[in-house]
Amino acid sequence: MTTDVAVAARLPAVRWAVLGSYALLAACTQLLWLTFAAVDTRSAAAMHVGVGLVGDLAAVFPFVYIVLALPAGRWLDRRFTHALGAGALLTGAGALLRLVAPQSFAWQMAGQVVISAGQPLVLNSVNKVAARYFGPHERATAISIGTAALFVGILAAVLMAGPVFDAGGLRLLLTVQAIPAVVVAAVMVVALRTPPTFPDDPSATVSLSWLIHDRFMWLLAALVFIGMGTYNVVATWLQPIMDLFGEGAAAGGLIAALTFAGVLGAAVLPTAAARAGRRRLVLMSALGTSALAFVAVAAVHNVVWIGVWLFGAGFLLLAALPIVLDWADVHAGAERQGAAVGFLMMAGNLGGLVLVLLIQPAIGNAYVALGALAVIALLGLPVTLRLPARTEQV
Repeated sequence: MTTDVAVAARLPAVRWAVLGSYALLAACTQLLWLTFAAVDTRSAAAMHVGVGLVGDLAAVFPFVYIVLALPAGRWLDRRFTHALGAGALLTGAGALLRLVAPQSFAWQMAGQVVISAGQPLVLNSVNKVAARYFGPHERATAISIGTAALFVGILAAVLMAGPVFDAGGLRLLLTVQAIPAVVVAAVMVVALRTPPTFPDDPSATVSLSWLIHDRFMWLLAALVFIGMGTYNVVATWLQPIMDLFGEGAAAGGLIAALTFAGVLGAAVLPTAAARAGRRRLVLMSALGTSALAFVAVAAVHNVVWIGVWLFGAGFLLLAALPIVLDWADVHAGAERQGAAVGFLMMAGNLGGLVLVLLIQPAIGNAYVALGALAVIALLGLPVTLRLPARTEQV
């Protein structure tokens, strides 16, 4: 520990500014992604379209991510500064594009497509930022901060949309979200001028063929598929499920509690798991706790009871993402981090699409839907058992 402190003292303090810029940019991508989610019916009225089309403004993101994840990862491995800079500029440009005509669905979709094209370049960069500017003993913490920022952006989108829309309609909401997106994008481009403390090896290969036969990465991808997919299912279908219990109005607060718990868990658990060498134990705990939480929600319909269980599940389940990304960082090496994260995030977005559609036919029966979620979480346990029980401590 004393050695780690001494090493950290010799690293440039500007690394935290770079990480902070990146975390804010990552949060903005999630904020812009879910702009309309909490005000979908009012946004539909403002744009004179059906609610289903407003849903498409968010649905375009995972589709684009699945297509661009691996090419974006390869570009990041080859030209990190250019690729992340492009992601930042696309994020800011898309936010501005939406301001051209706030009441036009076509302009909103155009803006969302531009932002979604930049999202893989931004989110796939988390391990690269950590590896280029932080020593090995700090990288789990840096990845945790960068990943926790995603959940902060989601939480901000859920909490701010209603009050801001009430205050000034769709135009004000888009403006309030565009301002930080543009400013942070500009700051990120400037921050990328900071020379990396641990630059990539330009002679290293960046072929994607290694992913095809890498069993370890496929196991991690399966866990991200389940973890991110489960969160998307809860965020999408909790309201109709709770409505069957007569508590539909509480769904928004419960999702916020789940996400806030995830921010806390993602901020503290990955570093602790890495230092103790017990990443697998935390992943197993996340899956087991999530399964128990869904059973508990089905058994007792008290809002406080449900909130406590979802908070506990969120604390562990959402922390699983940075733990997996940190583990992939150790496994893949510096020159393959962009592709590794791209592969895992592609699996997570695919999980979000597939599991949401899989649970959709069951939402008419809350017990079947919650039981299916519990089973899906438990399916991750045998996958986790195929990973090393202990890992190298940092």
